[in-house]
Amino acid sequence: MDIFLKLLPYLINIASGVILACATYTINKARKAHEDERQREADREKALEDGVQALLRESIVNSYNKYSSKGYAPIYAKEAVRRSFDAYTKLGGNDVAHGLYDKIIKMSEEPEKKEGES
Repeated sequence: MDIFLKLLPYLINIASGVILACATYTINKARKAHEDERQREADREKALEDGVQALLRESIVNSYNKYSSKGYAPIYAKEAVRRSFDAYTKLGGNDVAHGLYDKIIKMSEEPEKKEGES
């Protein structure tokens, strides 16, 4: 029993060290898993933003093609393009769609009247 009592402080130190090492390993492993999950979520969010931005750009381009061939853009079409462009720019878009947006907004809202029409 005397030997056990003399060894007890050493055994407690060893056990404490093992417990601390296990706890540190578990915490670090959980932290790494959490960081990996946050990175996956950030990557997914970025992909969604890029995808929505591409769809908005396509919508603006399609609207420009449609209304430039008609020669005018009704007010409701301009409002739809304005909303798409606002969202597009908030997502960081600022390329060819900007020029097309400006052209659509500057278009007449009604078709040109031909001679002889009232």
